[in-house]
Amino acid sequence: MIEKAKKVRMLLLDVDGVMTDGGIIYSSAGEEYKVFNVKDGLGIRMLLNAGIEVAIITGRKSRAVDSRARDLGIKAVYQGIQDKVAVFEEILQKHRLTPDQVGFVGDDLVDVPLLAKVGFSVGVSNAVEEVRKRVDYVTTRKGGRGAVREVCDLILQSQDKWDPWSSSQTPCPQ
Repeated sequence: MIEKAKKVRMLLLDVDGVMTDGGIIYSSAGEEYKVFNVKDGLGIRMLLNAGIEVAIITGRKSRAVDSRARDLGIKAVYQGIQDKVAVFEEILQKHRLTPDQVGFVGDDLVDVPLLAKVGFSVGVSNAVEEVRKRVDYVTTRKGGRGAVREVCDLILQSQDKWDPWSSSQTPCPQ
């Protein structure tokens, strides 16, 4: 698992159930709200500062995801995606990456095809069993509760790029 994490040059993230706890709140006007974890955000920023790209691939569409990605500096955001593998293939070509240089964090059945393609596959601890059985690594933390940060730290540590005391690795906002 550490050898696979060492090769990661881009981390792909699902949103609902990974970057959030999977809950969706609707206002009376029908506006959608999501809750993101600031520790996950800092982990993402540390990855980006270390030269590891981050992209979001999600089946739903939400303005909250666009806002969160913008705040964190994530440039590649793919929403409303039913075929995550097709987007993955586009990303490989666009960024001149091989599958073993890409990690993906998922939580549900729709993520299984992509988890099978990437070099480093991760399921959050509260992912469905079918995901947990098929991945290289299962987080100890739940989606939306620090799981993304755990993966970011693992990748950075495996590549000897983790320095929690460096001001360049602790940018705001989270």
